[in-house]
Amino acid sequence: MSDDFHLKKITELNQLLISKQISSVELLQYFLKRIEKYDSKINSFISIDQDRALKIAKNADKRIHNNDLNLLTGIPYMVKDNISTKHFPTTAGSKILDGFKSNYDATVVQKLNQEGAVLIGKGNLDEFAMGSSTENSAFGPTKNPWNLNYVPGGSSGGPAAAVSAGFCVFSLGSDTGGSIRQPASLCGITGFKPSYGSVSRYGLIAFGSSLDQIGPFTRFSEDSEIIYDVIAGKDRLDSTTKEISKNKSKVNLKNLTIGLPKEYFSDYLDDHVKSNIMELVEFLSKQGTNVQEVSLPYTDYALAVYYILAPSEASSNLSRYDGVKYGFSDHNVDSMWERIESSRSNGFGLEVKRRIMLGTYSLSSGYYDEYYGKAEMTRQLIKKELNSVFDKVDILVTPTSPTTAFKIGEKISDPMAMYSSDIMTIPANIAGIPGISIPVKNSNGLPVGAQLVGPYFKDNNLLNIANEIQKLTDWHLNAVEFD
Repeated sequence: MSDDFHLKKITELNQLLISKQISSVELLQYFLKRIEKYDSKINSFISIDQDRALKIAKNADKRIHNNDLNLLTGIPYMVKDNISTKHFPTTAGSKILDGFKSNYDATVVQKLNQEGAVLIGKGNLDEFAMGSSTENSAFGPTKNPWNLNYVPGGSSGGPAAAVSAGFCVFSLGSDTGGSIRQPASLCGITGFKPSYGSVSRYGLIAFGSSLDQIGPFTRFSEDSEIIYDVIAGKDRLDSTTKEISKNKSKVNLKNLTIGLPKEYFSDYLDDHVKSNIMELVEFLSKQGTNVQEVSLPYTDYALAVYYILAPSEASSNLSRYDGVKYGFSDHNVDSMWERIESSRSNGFGLEVKRRIMLGTYSLSSGYYDEYYGKAEMTRQLIKKELNSVFDKVDILVTPTSPTTAFKIGEKISDPMAMYSSDIMTIPANIAGIPGISIPVKNSNGLPVGAQLVGPYFKDNNLLNIANEIQKLTDWHLNAVEFD
């Protein structure tokens, strides 16, 4: 059996399955062996159900035999553990939901199941998707496959590390302020955050409801488009979703104008990261792409806006976890009110408590207008500024993260340093526009990601541009090699 199935595109695996060179069961077993051999070092999975995955793979083989297949039939994948699944625990990386099982599948999982994709298990994450390093999980930190002393990024560190390490063909994460793109950058893979409203959030455990978006991790941008085309579209269970256009136009890099926002290339940007991003820009320029510097001054306020809006929404969303209805409950108390207090005190981790307190303060009487109200007004300015820049350029090119991966424990006690890890990615969430991180050259053995940001609901166009870049470069082919 080949030892590089984890390095192949979905279309290549599909052809191998159709031609019977490999079965879905054999493909699943290949990935399960890699997980068994290496994931004890990385801790990317919270839960795995081999028996159920094997059953799905057998059904996929029957579909393939009957010529009733799609591109994702028989393809193994993982989902972040804040996306609801009927047959797996859904913990959101938190003690307060330890062992909880949803009674339904999220819409995105239902769609992938219908395609015949094989769900292996659930991915580790910062508790309730709050973090940039996957060190805030009740199930222990995930480690970066490129160097086990470093973080994989967050909050979707488990799904990013799993694809990077070759434990699955693709995975799904959630992105509230960069939680797909930043770990994709740090793990050397492709991570795509779709436009807000293009993919259903039904079944996603809410953190910041006006910011959250589900999207894929892949090795290749063309695989991201395959997955996006399956999971995107209007959902009657999510009123924020819209119909998406299936019209796709071919991209010519020579006809593109890319914008370089000068605010994203400031002093806080690591020199190695900057030089690698500029190497991509130089490459695009040689392809005939027009490069234009632009200014987005309001994005300087994005980090502050995010850390008022997101915790405010989180403080509301997480009020349902009270130790009464479901999840962890402390019974060693004398009254219901004591149970609520004790369950939340012992069930939530430090970072979640910090953000609940921040959000509750921002929404409290006397401070709402001063903090939340002003943040919402500034959000509209950022959104307007970002939308208007696309009158001048087709896409923006920026670093995904200001640094490469940092050491485990390096920033965990410094919240402001940790929050700054998302400074490049947050504006796209605030504006609801699509963004994708693609790998460029490694720096000192650690991956660097470039972020491409496009206009609202031009997701396929952005994916096509990323794909054209990857057709002409080999940076995304760098892969982890375990001893």
